[in-house]
Amino acid sequence: MLSRVAESIYWMSRNVERAENTARFVDVTINLLLDQPFVAEEQQWQPLVSTTGDDEFFREHYDGATAENVVRFLTFDREYPNSILSALSAARENARSVRETISSEMWEQLNGYYHFVRDAANSGRASASPSDFFNEVKQHSHLFNGITDSTMTHGKGWNFANLGRLLERADKTSRIVDVKFFTLLPNVQAVGTPVDDLQWSAVLRSVSGFEAYRKRYHGITVERIVDFLILDRTFPRAVQHCLIHADGSLHEISGSPVGTYRNPAEQQFGRLRSELAYTDLRTIIDDGLHEFVDSLQTRLNEIGEAIHGTFFALRPVEATQSQSQSQVQW
Repeated sequence: MLSRVAESIYWMSRNVERAENTARFVDVTINLLLDQPFVAEEQQWQPLVSTTGDDEFFREHYDGATAENVVRFLTFDREYPNSILSALSAARENARSVRETISSEMWEQLNGYYHFVRDAANSGRASASPSDFFNEVKQHSHLFNGITDSTMTHGKGWNFANLGRLLERADKTSRIVDVKFFTLLPNVQAVGTPVDDLQWSAVLRSVSGFEAYRKRYHGITVERIVDFLILDRTFPRAVQHCLIHADGSLHEISGSPVGTYRNPAEQQFGRLRSELAYTDLRTIIDDGLHEFVDSLQTRLNEIGEAIHGTFFALRPVEATQSQSQSQVQW
């Protein structure tokens, strides 16, 4: 597979996942406001900006974390590269460049998905019925992922798509846990109160994990939620689960056995997976949840860079090779 094709598939899938996760965060915040009308508006919406890590960009372009500003920023802002509309625009261009590799059903779904969001930006539909709009965004993403899994041969192309999707998912799950732990509570006195339970329930709903969590645990505690969303091996949006299956796709691409490595991406992935596998909840809490998650996000970024350097970056061509720099094959 040509490196440019692999890169387009990887980022197509990653951007679709990014759009879905953003829709999840916004929708849950809207519903949380209905349950907590007494909480200051900025106190509810600023954490979503913090989740993105792009506070500086937001401050430069908006005058405050109001509901209108944050929703526009995260959903329709064409200048912000991680908004839903920008992510889908990038995913659509990625898909357009590899039409011969993906299925026609994938292209049709993604193209329709992009036009749905673009039309909503022009019509004001999201403002009229925001919860319905964000639910439809999530449904479009689910449909695209389902079509991808059921119509694309599960070879290198599919594994690049799966790798991008799961890395993005792991990153966003870790971010929402970190931001909630530090910024969503009105004050420290709220810890352990019904307000605290309500907000942690919102975190679980943002990753569609509320029902799965309640089937395993009877009460909501910070420790159990951290264990469920970071260390669980079976919940599809838990960080540990995402990394296990992303690592599997990475080894399928290179052909190396799991537990070994042939390139920096596999080496870094293996180290992170081993550390998570032997990390327990008490260690995370005692050492500091924020510090743990901050380190995790840094490691995920480094893995993303290693994937780029291993599979996508242009490298000098050996004299014995006939392919051009833009046609490195995997």
